[in-house]
Formats: sequence, structure tokens, C-alpha cells
Amino acid sequence: MAMAEASRFWDRMADKYARQPIADEAAYRTKLQATQRYFRPDMEVLDFGCGTGGTAIIHAPFVRHITAIDFSEGMLDIARTKAREARVDNVSFERADIGDMAEEHGRYDAILGLSILHLLPDKAAVIAKVFRMLKPGGYFISSTTCIGDTMPFFKFLAPIGKALGALPHLDVMTSAQLVHSLSSAGFAIVHQWQPGKGKAVFIVAQKPVVA
Repeated sequence: MAMAEASRFWDRMADKYARQPIADEAAYRTKLQATQRYFRPDMEVLDFGCGTGGTAIIHAPFVRHITAIDFSEGMLDIARTKAREARVDNVSFERADIGDMAEEHGRYDAILGLSILHLLPDKAAVIAKVFRMLKPGGYFISSTTCIGDTMPFFKFLAPIGKALGALPHLDVMTSAQLVHSLSSAGFAIVHQWQPGKGKAVFIVAQKPVVA
């Protein structure tokens, strides 16, 4: 899905998305705490597919700065309002697609890709780019819906839903395929957790430290 097309879909969804309660609050809190164990106060972080910004705002006190990007201006408008209300000033919300970002090798200490990898037309290319954008020893932290584990037949339905405008692009991957994609890019999996069958797979992957 091109950036403009994806933006239109998520702009339509922004208000509804912002009103939805977190489906599994306990799992969300566990992921937040697990992520923060890898943070340091001097870290520069990228959060791509940040949506309405809630997670970036929660993490902001634990790092130096977060660049939070999304291709939906509707989502970003809500995120900026949340940040102002929370008096958070170390998160920069920008309209961008990680696939089109300038490739600044080794810029970030950590990159977050939460609830986004299964929405990408070419996740392997994005994962490879994330690897290059991280400093040696940096972390890629993701939470991904792996529909292929429980509904493999959905790979036939997803293109129909997209054509009708009812669904975004969906990569019907399995958790094993996701791990393989990360490992193939050069990452080492240092933490993997799933709160239950059919739930999003939370992974912390590390770029090796080059001696």
C-alpha cells in the first residue's frame, strides 16, 4: 500500500482507533516493562508506526529522545495533542514512512516497531533497514500479530478485504517466519514472549556488537 493510500485508510480510522480500549491491559503493561529494561537515559529512539502516540509518551521519561513517525496525519494530530496534555517534550511526532526515510546508519540506540510489521508490504526490507539504522548493540523491539499461526486461510481473504477498502495490507505470517526474518537480517533474539495463543508476539532483537 502506497503511503498516500495507507494514510487515507488510517486517517479514517484515527478517531475510532484512539477511543478503543487496550485489548489486553496486563499484556500491554508487561511489554512496556520489558521494553524499559533495555532503555537508558541517554538513548535516541525511533518509533515507527507510532499511531496515536500513547506508547511513545509512556516511554519518553526513560530515554533522551524519541522520534515517533506514522504515515497518518490523523493519528499524529491525536498523538501531538496527547503529548501536550501530558507535558511530554522529548518526543517528536513526524509524518513519515520508514521505507522512505533517509538511511542514517548507526543513528539509533533502539527502534520500536509495534503492531506494524504485519501491515508492511515488504517487512524484510524494513527489518534490514532497521538493522542498518541501529548502533551496534542496539535493540529492535517489536510486537506483531502473526495471523498465520491461527488463521492461515486468511492469506486468501486479506487481499479481498484490502481491495474493498475494509482492511489495510496484511502479511499473514507465522511467528516462526517472523523470527526467521529477524535472524536472516542479522539480529539475535534476546527476548520472545507471547501472552497466549493468537496474541501478538513480542520480540526484543539485538544487533550484534562488532568488535
